[in-house]
Formats: sequence, C-alpha cells, structure tokens
Amino acid sequence: MFAKIKPSIFIDALQLELSARAGNFLRGVLRDDKGSICSTLEKNIIDENEHFTWTGLSDLPYGKYTIELSQGEAEMKMNLIKRH
Repeated sequence: MFAKIKPSIFIDALQLELSARAGNFLRGVLRDDKGSICSTLEKNIIDENEHFTWTGLSDLPYGKYTIELSQGEAEMKMNLIKRH
C-alpha cells in the first residue's frame, strides 16, 4: 500500500491518493499530538489507484496530528498539521 496525502497541512479535510490492491479494506486513524484518536476512517478499496477525501475534520483544534493507514499487513504513518 502506498498513500499520498495532499497537502500535509489541512484545514477541514484530507485529500488522499491511494495505490493499493482493489477489494481490500482500508482503515485510517487520525491522532492528535497526545496520541488520542480524533477521527477514524474505514473504506473498501474499489480501484487500485483511488482518490478520496476524508471529511469531517473542521471541528478538530489546530495543531499537529499523525495519520495511520493500514490495509492488511501494510501500514504507514505520516505527520500532518491542521491550520486555520
């Protein structure tokens, strides 16, 4: 699995570009700088190259976040910043 998040600074949503095997299940967790879970995402992957938006993040406070994406055994983490 390989994901790009554009940009790494967000306001109210995250744009994801995912390259993964179709038919698999994607799980995403967004954590704040204290490690608390702020938002989760679960999605069935339909296409090998999929673009989608993770919405509903406008109520989160500004600051540093970590996104954790997993698909089966494949996992990745990335640091993000929420700005106004």
